Amino acid sequence: MLTTDQCGPHPDLEKIVLHHVRHPWRKPCPNHTRVAFEQLLQRLEAIPRPLILDSFCGTGMSTALIAERHPEAWVVGIDQSAHRLAKHQSSEADNYLLLQAEAEPFWQCLTEAGISLQGHRLLYPNPWPKAAQFKRRVHGHGAFPILAKLGGDLELRTNWEIYAREFSQATRLIGLSGSLETVIPESPMTLFERKYQQRGQTLWRFSGKCGN
Repeated sequence: MLTTDQCGPHPDLEKIVLHHVRHPWRKPCPNHTRVAFEQLLQRLEAIPRPLILDSFCGTGMSTALIAERHPEAWVVGIDQSAHRLAKHQSSEADNYLLLQAEAEPFWQCLTEAGISLQGHRLLYPNPWPKAAQFKRRVHGHGAFPILAKLGGDLELRTNWEIYAREFSQATRLIGLSGSLETVIPESPMTLFERKYQQRGQTLWRFSGKCGN
């Protein structure tokens, strides 16, 4: 089970998120992420399709499943770990791409190129459960406001209620509306989701819509 020193949403959430809104994130894009983004551009130029992004995709299990459900789109899974990506089990779907890249600068590359998403999935990102680690969470990171610029349907899943409630609260601060609910998936989207279901843990889902 997750161990945390928080009993509710982080007390500095609003202050931190609004600081990031007022002071846009400008970290230079790492070279390997830029190379990965160029691969995506080549794919989109060769065969233009709507784009669904699967950030922090791990082994790419979710990426392949999303691709099977959305044959009209390119589904791109990104993860910074080559080790996790190497564990991917290939799918019959031919409309997805797995890339080794850091998510936040990859998001920035998309916005700079004027590319909008049809959908964006954040399935069980690292919760960084200690209060001191808040800025490492997706909604505490300096790049978080970029999510609202990417467009499309946004979905986050987590097994930690506090994380889910923080994310929902933070999205409102960047002008993104959505809803939070518990979810019982018909079939697991990720290895983490399978493990959490088997342990009987409650799963949370935030669903929202990003503007362009």
